[in-house]
Amino acid sequence: MDTKFKFLSADYPDTPGVYLMKNDRGRILYVGKAKSLRKRLSSYFRASANHTPKTIALVSHIRKVDILLTSTEKEALLLESGLIKKHRPRYNIVLKDDKQYALFKLDKQSAFPRLSITRKVVRDGSVYFGPFTSSTAARTVWKLLGKVFPLRKCTDTAFKNRIRPCLYHDIHQCWAPCVKEVDRYLYNDMVQRIEMLLSGRSMELVDSLTRQMKVASKDMEFEKAVVFRDQIRAVKKTVEGQIAVIHDNRDRDVIGLVQNEQGLGLGLLFVRQGRLLDEKQFFWPGLTLDEGPEVVESFISQFYGPGRFIPSLIIAPYEFDDSPLSEVLADRGVGSVRIALPQTTKEKHLVGLARSVGAQARERKDTIAARLQKVLRLPEEPVRIECVDASHLSGTNMRVGQVVFEEGRRSPEASRLYAFSELEGTGDDYAALSAWAKRRVESGPPWPDLVLIDGGRGQLSAVEAALNECVDDVCWELVSIAKGESRRAGELGDFIFRPGRKNPMPLKPGSAELLFLQKMRDAAHRFVIGRQRRSRKKAVLSSELTSLPGIGPKTARILWDQFASLDDMLKADSADITALPGIGQKRAEKIYTALQSLKASRKV
Repeated sequence: MDTKFKFLSADYPDTPGVYLMKNDRGRILYVGKAKSLRKRLSSYFRASANHTPKTIALVSHIRKVDILLTSTEKEALLLESGLIKKHRPRYNIVLKDDKQYALFKLDKQSAFPRLSITRKVVRDGSVYFGPFTSSTAARTVWKLLGKVFPLRKCTDTAFKNRIRPCLYHDIHQCWAPCVKEVDRYLYNDMVQRIEMLLSGRSMELVDSLTRQMKVASKDMEFEKAVVFRDQIRAVKKTVEGQIAVIHDNRDRDVIGLVQNEQGLGLGLLFVRQGRLLDEKQFFWPGLTLDEGPEVVESFISQFYGPGRFIPSLIIAPYEFDDSPLSEVLADRGVGSVRIALPQTTKEKHLVGLARSVGAQARERKDTIAARLQKVLRLPEEPVRIECVDASHLSGTNMRVGQVVFEEGRRSPEASRLYAFSELEGTGDDYAALSAWAKRRVESGPPWPDLVLIDGGRGQLSAVEAALNECVDDVCWELVSIAKGESRRAGELGDFIFRPGRKNPMPLKPGSAELLFLQKMRDAAHRFVIGRQRRSRKKAVLSSELTSLPGIGPKTARILWDQFASLDDMLKADSADITALPGIGQKRAEKIYTALQSLKASRKV
């Protein structure tokens, strides 16, 4: 039977939108956006089209094309970016290394600003510096600055509630503005020095500190002069690895694209205030420069996501004047963003440097995904692996924890905890895993390439049977991991089972593949146990709270929404209780009295 897709242009509108190309199993192969869906889709199926090898392979596997209409091309671009991140289609340019890099954050809105390391940009009036691809390097610089510029280190919550100086004050790395009277003028002067340094005005800062050191020395204030001397040394040590590549005060990222014998390499330079701060390289095997514009546009859309630091200028090897990409980046960042070709000789030189960085990128063939595909005999590399573990507390509080690994790295935000009230009191792991499989199918994509189950052949069969009931064509590969003969955690010789096999898979004890599977199993176990303990502790605290006069379940819910812990409730004063929504003056007094009595009983 001929299942080849037959394209009819009349079936698709001449409007903006997103198209999803699927194979015969319903899996999404490619997600794209278009200003005109009809024209864009027609270009794929035109007989005279001069397609690249990647596009030829894509078209040969298409069996269905779904579309999602949008009002504008900008909306289509945003929707496309979200769908690519969610489904990770095989033929899209998927950014594998999309982690947020380390940034310095200076919260200038605070009376006593704090310099911290963050991975997310928030529009809260703070100033950000970076990024650093190495968090270790960022922390080294942070420690160095903290020794000579004694800004506060504690969070806002700790700062407001502290009653005595912390250790940093004892080692002379903080002036302790939390509890001591600190001159705000001197503190802000120190903040300005750090801002000058991180903004690239290091030489200006060194000149200023040198003048102040000489004045202090001339006035016989030698202790003060030593402080300035140490700050000068710290500034020079901080910037000694940064190369001045362009003489202006503008932040810019520079993209260079180069083709080698294996595919396309992309080099990215982070230039801050004219200095080359850091660099990064990416690689996509099997592609050519014919796909260059698509690669760069998709890279920019994915890399500069929400929460990422976005410079005002991105130097790219292609123009995107007709694309809403700059507008999308401006909405995600803190100001206007321009994507432009290199204009000056210096900028062209930087693009050349970026291409040199990209030329060094190569495909990593010996990845853990490639190894797992080989030893587990999988049809393709498992990019997304979901590991599940069923756990209960003496037959109660049955939970299934799910952790996710993508490209060999844990994705904490993708972790999920499943509860099953119908299984309460049973302690049946098989039933819990079966129920999880059905709930997982209902929750929809992104689908896993591999599901790792903590357990033996019984747990594996329970999930397999449940999936056969849920879907006609199970597209998940399954594997289970059971502890070895001693049943000890951390044992090298754990057993790995696959559907259709009576005997375990022949994985060598201590091999990288087995250690990785054990790592995932342990992560799932810690996750579900930790959530169970937290839930039990909160239940105990809630019970203690609702036992007090005047506090029922609804009032307890209001208190838990306002306070993070029972200790915070006990520390609250009457004004804090009165300010709670839906709590009147008399009721607040009664609640406050009850909390104080509980506080007093705890001290006995």
